[in-house]
Amino acid sequence: MNIKPIRNDEDLHEAFERLELIFQAEEGSPEADEMEILVTLIEAYENKHYPITPPDPIEAIKFRMDQQGLTPKDLQVFIGSSGRVSEVLNHKRPLSLKMIKRLHNGLHIPYESLLADIA
Repeated sequence: MNIKPIRNDEDLHEAFERLELIFQAEEGSPEADEMEILVTLIEAYENKHYPITPPDPIEAIKFRMDQQGLTPKDLQVFIGSSGRVSEVLNHKRPLSLKMIKRLHNGLHIPYESLLADIA
């Protein structure tokens, strides 16, 4: 086992190549231990250099609408009147905490996505 830190994208590429070779290693084997260490190193490097941020809350809502075939009218129960739905979807009105809770409970949109703009 020759493990070294992942300091750049070339090291990352090499780590992925090695991981591909040992991915099916038998549990308890030295290769399985190496695989576990490589996965940890790869995740740490990717989290630091390529973080995945939550989507814009409105984009998360639109994505869920698309997934479930919903129209803006279907959002009225979560957001309010058709005018308010339109304002929210067009970034003219922010989501209130009440709307966020209703959207989370009703459409199962993660809080992390709905609260991404609140800092």
